[in-house]
Amino acid sequence: MKNRIITILIAIALTNNVSILAQDTRDTAKPNAISVYWRTLNPNEKEIFLFSYLTQVYDTHQKMINDLGYGDVTTWYFDNKAELIYGIFDEVNQKDMKEFIGWIDEYYRHDEFSGNSFDNALSFAYRFQQAAGETIWEKYENLKFGKIRPKN
Repeated sequence: MKNRIITILIAIALTNNVSILAQDTRDTAKPNAISVYWRTLNPNEKEIFLFSYLTQVYDTHQKMINDLGYGDVTTWYFDNKAELIYGIFDEVNQKDMKEFIGWIDEYYRHDEFSGNSFDNALSFAYRFQQAAGETIWEKYENLKFGKIRPKN
């Protein structure tokens, strides 16, 4: 069982490295399966897909803790996958899931991001949902310069 989990983690790591290499060649980047699939879903299906994805990462991390303890592999998985998911679960409990899905839609609306991993889309959505500002430009400026502007 331990070897199987390690093999899965290596496959995830290799997949992430391939997506990083693909990002470096954005001019020739092709949409990945997740971005194409995401665009075909209706809002309710997106909500189900997102919740299923988040739950799968959470369950995998909990299983790793139970089976492997808090060793190097479990720590790596938390740092590279689960930590963002825990943050999203906290955020989704406080804000509307539809807003979060809207940010994922915004990310995949840009062709230059269509070849990036779903984790990149989740990270984008998480950061922008938390950023101060009313418009995407205000949120971008606040994230870029690390400041929070007053609402007035």
